[in-house]
Amino acid sequence: MKFLDKIPFRTIIILTIFLGLVPFRPEPHLYQKLNMLVSGELVNAVDVFDLLFHIAPAVVLLAKIYRHKTGADQVEK
Repeated sequence: MKFLDKIPFRTIIILTIFLGLVPFRPEPHLYQKLNMLVSGELVNAVDVFDLLFHIAPAVVLLAKIYRHKTGADQVEK
């Protein structure tokens, strides 16, 4: 997972915030897609892909935080 360790926290945080909030109007896609998921309306493949696209930076950020907290990013160097 050296590729994950090479990405700066600042970059991932900015991507997570940006892709989590775009488009800014009328409502963020991530919020819209999560509402669709909860209500059972997330059935189209393009909607599922859109949800995965907007949530991917947050997953990468969580993985990077986990590696940093457990010290796994320091062991491989």
